[in-house]
Amino acid sequence: MILFPAIDLKNGQCVRLEQGDMARATVFNLDPAAQAKSFAAQGFQYLHVVDLDGAFAGKPMNAQAVEAMLKVVSMPVQLGGGIRDLKTIEAWLTKGISRVIIGTAAVRDPALVKDAAKQFPGRVAVGLDARDGNVAVEGWAESSQVTALDIAQRFEDAGVAAIIFTDIARDGLLKGINWDATIALADAISIPVIASGGLASIEDVKTLLSPRANKLEGAIAGRALYDGRLDPAEALALIGAAKAA
Repeated sequence: MILFPAIDLKNGQCVRLEQGDMARATVFNLDPAAQAKSFAAQGFQYLHVVDLDGAFAGKPMNAQAVEAMLKVVSMPVQLGGGIRDLKTIEAWLTKGISRVIIGTAAVRDPALVKDAAKQFPGRVAVGLDARDGNVAVEGWAESSQVTALDIAQRFEDAGVAAIIFTDIARDGLLKGINWDATIALADAISIPVIASGGLASIEDVKTLLSPRANKLEGAIAGRALYDGRLDPAEALALIGAAKAA
């Protein structure tokens, strides 16, 4: 079970959005590399990074910040935002990203995901961000007419490493993860699912470790870590104890 600390990049800075709205961004650190180093020092073992500008632009926009992070941490990093062709996927994996996350292109161009997963086994994840059950694309600016389950099922036999499922309505609002929808998705597919959007407190970590969530690979923590509502030491100790049990 992995707790992924999140670094969202906007204009080279580390921010958190509310419900995916770029106009509702709070800057938490001007230096993303320093933030990544801090998470490593706290004992986290896998970093989740999103290039928010890239998600809107359809191409990487915060490459310098990502590369700076890769230089200062040795833990694996998964990256999403603006990754929409094989050339970009290959470039990031070559630079040291452990796993790329494909979002918009997974809806618009499923063949890309299948090709990438075949070429880079275990290094391609799909990001499914849902608003009222339907998947949103283009940095969450547009809603599609398909559900997260519809998309996830397309990739059942494609070799996708994980599905990262975000409930946009809760993202950045500290309302708690939508466990019912996330666990229902995990139970319906064989691909590991990572919970995202709204993790608020140690109670969410306890739910993550409960028997009903045993098919999940982990969860992403963002604002709760930055706001101090989630104590990293307490959360990681709980997860460590659960693994040892």
